Amino acid sequence: MSTRQDGPKSPPISSRRELIEYFEQGCKPASQWVIGTEHEKFPFNRSDLTPVPYGGPRGIRAILEGLIAREGFVPVIEGENIIALQIPDAKGGGSISLEPGGQFELSGATLKTVHETEYELISHFDQTRAVGDSLGIGFLPIGFSPLWSRAETPGMPKGRYAIMTAHMPRVGGLGLDMMYRSSTVQVNLDFGSEADMVKKFRVSLALQPVVAALCANSPFTEGEPNGFLTFRSEIWRDTDPHRTGMLPFVFEQGFGFERYCDYVLDVPMYFVFRDGRYIDASGQSFRDFLEGKLAALPGERPDMGDWADHVSTAFPEVRMKRFLEMRGADAGGLRRLLEVPAFWTGLLYDQSALDAAADLVEGWTAGERQSMRDAVPRRALATPFRKLTVGEIAREAVAIARAGLKRRSKRDAEGRDETRHLAGLEEIAQSGRTDAERLLEAYHGAWKGDVRKAFSTLAI
Repeated sequence: MSTRQDGPKSPPISSRRELIEYFEQGCKPASQWVIGTEHEKFPFNRSDLTPVPYGGPRGIRAILEGLIAREGFVPVIEGENIIALQIPDAKGGGSISLEPGGQFELSGATLKTVHETEYELISHFDQTRAVGDSLGIGFLPIGFSPLWSRAETPGMPKGRYAIMTAHMPRVGGLGLDMMYRSSTVQVNLDFGSEADMVKKFRVSLALQPVVAALCANSPFTEGEPNGFLTFRSEIWRDTDPHRTGMLPFVFEQGFGFERYCDYVLDVPMYFVFRDGRYIDASGQSFRDFLEGKLAALPGERPDMGDWADHVSTAFPEVRMKRFLEMRGADAGGLRRLLEVPAFWTGLLYDQSALDAAADLVEGWTAGERQSMRDAVPRRALATPFRKLTVGEIAREAVAIARAGLKRRSKRDAEGRDETRHLAGLEEIAQSGRTDAERLLEAYHGAWKGDVRKAFSTLAI
């Protein structure tokens, strides 16, 4: 989730048109398109597999301080707490932040190729591993915390999380599990025009459940199988219906920046950031804010920083900011963290691949898309869809992505193109066996029912 810092205040928003222009300003020529990858993982104490609290000599703050000392990262402070790090030498940005339950997140730099993403991730893993090893801390890349209860999971000292924690139980049954016990990998990609955005939005939204199936990696809860292959995906179905979901209106005639702006305006607010602190505005209306009628700040009108904050509090399967965010995949190891951006880059950044993907999803109804989304958490690639299965659709989608990466022809130092980063997803699509199913086989076999083995098997 975003980390807000104080900065120069911009003029108040004077019209709805400015809100629409916020999204329009994301349009850029294909030569400037970049790839942003964000991923999370769970810190844990290697000695006893307990979660890592924020404070203390071997806490998350100590990890952040270790990265500052070793790598020269710049701390972001809220109150008296370090809550994020800026990576000053990362071309295109890059930061490390904390999710509500201590999930350690790399918000990667904007990069031109998946090869560059690989170099970035390897460097990040090396840095965090070095600091973690010195503190006896490991990192677990998995879609849902496999061992700890919600009560055992620590909280991070960020004001927005306190507001969200209080609000979540009012609107859904699993929102707190989403916040504190889930972990994802997200890919951010650009668009060239409104028409290009619409096409990419529709393709990526329709195929998001397919990617959730391919990347299913969260079959355990509190030490036992939970009955799902991607429980992280299931959690989002009971988090907050006002700000989540498959957005059927995206497929309606006339969809564009204006319609998405109206959707975000109707998403209830969480907070307003003022003078270094978060003010609780949960459940209130940004439309009222525009008119100076927000109960939390009567008489005050929002600026563009407030709008950007509010945009970040919508959590649909695909989210638009000034780029599109693909939000459907469980977290995984290094290979998976590269395969997800490779898939979406191949699919959306090559015009022939985008056209083929649009043809693949053409004619799917809102009901069919929702039915797939509802069934995938339990059955993943075995989910029936029309006369096919999600696995068969996945094989075709991965093949389209491979062809797109091939045509991009972006080479690494050894002359290899980006298709090499798809190998794992291709194997899953062909075999029909997800990471979650492999973990369950180990649980019932070699692990002898001991989920704790997942830590030694998967840990960074």
